[in-house]
Amino acid sequence: MQTKLTLRIDDELIRRAKSFAKKAGKSVSQMVADYFASIEDKPQEANAEFTPVVRSLKGALRGANIDFKDYRKHLEEKYL
Repeated sequence: MQTKLTLRIDDELIRRAKSFAKKAGKSVSQMVADYFASIEDKPQEANAEFTPVVRSLKGALRGANIDFKDYRKHLEEKYL
């Protein structure tokens, strides 16, 4: 059974979605349905959302005594 769904989306995003759908030979509704179908009910692994580079850096500063002041000092030295 199919049910109508109303979404409120920015006009420019709708225009881009329609253009993409036309190139893909699909309707916007079919693209949205495909996306919803790809969403799994179970949570993904925590590392699945990170790129390989980020995963390799994860935990690199564990135990380091760095706080916001250190970060602010770094930015001031870099940009001022």
